[in-house]
Amino acid sequence: MRYKPEYKQQKRQELLQISGQIAKQNGFAATGIDGFMKAAGVTSGAFYSHFSSKNDLLKALIEHELQQSFQLWQSNPHDNAQDWINFELDRYLSPAHLDHPENGCSLPTLASEIARADDEIKQAYETELLRGHALFTEHLGSTSKAWAVMSQLAGAILIARGMQDADLKKNILDANKAMLRQYLHAEKII
Repeated sequence: MRYKPEYKQQKRQELLQISGQIAKQNGFAATGIDGFMKAAGVTSGAFYSHFSSKNDLLKALIEHELQQSFQLWQSNPHDNAQDWINFELDRYLSPAHLDHPENGCSLPTLASEIARADDEIKQAYETELLRGHALFTEHLGSTSKAWAVMSQLAGAILIARGMQDADLKKNILDANKAMLRQYLHAEKII
């Protein structure tokens, strides 16, 4: 049976979506090709019609996931810096993001795996992350402030996810929101 060209692209996007959820929840290295494809409801053989290797899947996942994050940041309904960053702090440092890594940003879940990956993977990560950084820079007025805020957001989620106590998790999120708001207020951004 011959499929229309758009079917293959649609199926690839579906595989990336599902594989991204699995990788963010269980870890990329800890999940085999069979695990990704089983979750997507396709055979492992179907994998090779979309990706040449597991490394190729990781590269595509990073690009896909960071493009998703960029679209979320870009869809922020606020234009002025104060409202824009407050919206992002509340959205990112939320219980929903904390409790559902499969639906959240890939930075807290995959950055350590990317750090151990080859240069091609790191380049894909850097390219896409720089797009998000440019958007944060636009709203914060400084490249260094953009890096600081982005790193603080991802780090807060990563550390809070490692805690068992729900109150401690909430305290970590609240403390980081308060610290970031204080920092940005002192810098006259908000």
